[in-house]
Amino acid sequence: MNKIHRNSNPSHKISEVLESISRDRTRTNLLSKYEQRTIAFLVQRIPSLISSNMLTAVGFFGNIIVFLSFILATYVHKNFLLLGVLGFAISWFGDSLDGRVAYFRNKPRKWYGFTLDITIDWMSIILIGFGYIIYSDEVLELLGYGFVVMYGWEMIIALMRYKITGKYSIDSGKFGPTEARIVISMIMVAEVLFHGSIIYSVIVIDVVMFFVNIIDTRKLLHIADDMDIKETEQKLHKENN
Repeated sequence: MNKIHRNSNPSHKISEVLESISRDRTRTNLLSKYEQRTIAFLVQRIPSLISSNMLTAVGFFGNIIVFLSFILATYVHKNFLLLGVLGFAISWFGDSLDGRVAYFRNKPRKWYGFTLDITIDWMSIILIGFGYIIYSDEVLELLGYGFVVMYGWEMIIALMRYKITGKYSIDSGKFGPTEARIVISMIMVAEVLFHGSIIYSVIVIDVVMFFVNIIDTRKLLHIADDMDIKETEQKLHKENN
């Protein structure tokens, strides 16, 4: 069993914990340094009776709260959008810790966790997008649909990158899920203060995500093309020998 987990000592060297929870991925997002240290602090303090699946459920529950915040803001009062900030915090907690706890405890289920995470992430983004569609005016409902499409495209890029390079990354350069949660939370707060501002914010997000996805797709196509060329050269070399 993992030495770190066996001792269950909260005072483990941070470097040991970081190494333990980062074995399957490299983070590139802007807040990665602080985020990873926070996760390393938290995984040591999660009670053993709480499993990774429970944490995944907690993360999904946070996204349900975000969805409900849009519903309540639509039919009760716009201030309920602030509930979405809490939802994103809960979502971050569960989503960030589920897999990391498994690695810290030396009980990773790589492919099970990968499949579950992708499924929950997609269900969550559909839920949040649907919440926005309900909240927005009829004419602007397509902006919510566009957000779901752009995020889905980003997920497809991540999966294709994993297939082609063998490296799975949840970040797009310096921007990752944590930064996305913070930005959307700020947009929801701004909407409470300045009603109608969410429309312009979502337009900006959709446009930015579109161009980021275009850039990432082009990069991935270049990598795929290079790999095809190398495989062809290797095949010809084997045939000539």
